[in-house]
Amino acid sequence: MLDQIRIVMVNTTHSGNIGAAARAMKNMGLSRLWLVDPIASVDDEAIARAAGAADLLEQVTIVATLEEAIADCGLVVGTSARNRHLPWPLMTPRQCGERARAMVGSDMPVALVFGRESSGLTNDELHLCHAHVHIPSNEEYSSLNVAQAIQVLCYEMRLALVENDVVTGPWGVEWDHPPASHAEIDGMIRQFEQTLLDIGFLNPNTPKHLVGRLRRLYQRALPDKTEINILRGVLGTVQQLAARQVGVSSDKGESD
Repeated sequence: MLDQIRIVMVNTTHSGNIGAAARAMKNMGLSRLWLVDPIASVDDEAIARAAGAADLLEQVTIVATLEEAIADCGLVVGTSARNRHLPWPLMTPRQCGERARAMVGSDMPVALVFGRESSGLTNDELHLCHAHVHIPSNEEYSSLNVAQAIQVLCYEMRLALVENDVVTGPWGVEWDHPPASHAEIDGMIRQFEQTLLDIGFLNPNTPKHLVGRLRRLYQRALPDKTEINILRGVLGTVQQLAARQVGVSSDKGESD
């Protein structure tokens, strides 16, 4: 799937950025690097910056124009950090990954186009793209190095095309116990409420939003069955201690 993603760099002026881009790509499993009319060459600095991704540089495709680089692509997305006078479909990196995923199975490449280090893509180049993608960043310092921008987009491609296929649970890993059902969480929360009443922490006449906030907390946490059982065990012990304390107080009252 990631073989369908093509990273296109236009008029790159620093060979180190070519190597850093190859490294970023290989980190995320991408391998198709195209250079459009590069000013820099794939030299020793590029190989050094690739840091183990020199094989991508050996397979790089160099063309004279952006039109050549994107001719066979089904989706072309240009990176842009500036607002344009002519509005264009604009996506976030996450939305870009979703659009790329929709192209899987079409056998048509998806091109992610990155512009010059100093000025990005021209308006004419951006108009060749189906959509633009903007990486949200600090407004006070929004400039990203081209290799950094490539790393961000490659990560989103991997997230959309690979990682979503292997997620096995809410945390993206195989969990050791199944998640608690809504009824199990509800039972624990009701026991929690009763425990708070038993120990005098919760005033039944003025409960306010305490129980609602506890419910929001535990439902948001998505606890598993074992975690719920642990919590209920703790609550049960607290209730027993509270009952004993009440019994002791009653005994003292009777003796008095």
